[in-house]
Amino acid sequence: MATSSDKWGVIYNPKAGTRKVQKRWKEIKAYMEHRGVDYDYVQSEGFGSVERLAGILANNGYRTIVVVGGDGALNDAINGIMLSEAGQKESIAIGLIPNGIGNDFAKYWGISTEYREAVECIIGGRRRRIDVGTCNYYEAGAHHTRYFLNAMNIGLGARVVEITDRCKRFWGVKPLSYFMALLSVIFQRKLYRTHLNINGEHIRGRIMTLCIGNASGYGQTPSAVPYNGWLDVSVIHRPELWQLWSGLWMLTTGRILNHKMVSPYRTKNIKVLRAQNASVDLDGRLLDRHFPLYIGVMHEAVTLIIPE
Repeated sequence: MATSSDKWGVIYNPKAGTRKVQKRWKEIKAYMEHRGVDYDYVQSEGFGSVERLAGILANNGYRTIVVVGGDGALNDAINGIMLSEAGQKESIAIGLIPNGIGNDFAKYWGISTEYREAVECIIGGRRRRIDVGTCNYYEAGAHHTRYFLNAMNIGLGARVVEITDRCKRFWGVKPLSYFMALLSVIFQRKLYRTHLNINGEHIRGRIMTLCIGNASGYGQTPSAVPYNGWLDVSVIHRPELWQLWSGLWMLTTGRILNHKMVSPYRTKNIKVLRAQNASVDLDGRLLDRHFPLYIGVMHEAVTLIIPE
């Protein structure tokens, strides 16, 4: 199934939003057809299918792959593209039509959640090469690599994601599930025995959470930019209860790096040699614990379509 370089390969993730996603998808299709877009589309069918479908599109010559979904679907698509056998992966342009609750990476670039504006961005937007974070580890003697665009979290941040995934099966609504998960873990201020190697410096001790940001990292790495070939790292130690409230305020206002319980770093690679019992996630996708983890960055490894 070869295709022309002008045709879009669109991946629609129906589980990445609210109950109105089917109606929204019909509206998106109608608008693309109104604008004369030449496209093929595939629909994901459960966990892991977006990654598989993105790999298939990349292997079959699609040079513009559009993800209709949130941060998790985008992470799946990036992994599908990077793990595919397609040549010149950096020339594959990735378009975003935000759909769902978590659209942090789209917000970073100013990509509108209004689907008409998002489609217009893909039609006439600017193409920019961006960095991709990498996480390497060994399992049963085999080497594995996972990729991320926004951030990797170890500890509290990933634990919130883990509990949210469980809660939404019960509550059925992701924002409520996220809020309940946050409440359930934030006051515990649980610490994890950790051993890190950043820029040759060994960091040992108990930390609450670690964020490795290729971009803003949901506010935890506010100075990170996904095009300079560097990763920003925020090591957050356990705050007192009163410091917790000030930390949340500083997080929402982009000043978290000024908090006395936060140690910031900038690096091209980091080794997480140990993080006892800590959960791990990449862009909201949970990763089974496989320490040590070797985290790095690939400079300008993919192309993203962004607003002019």
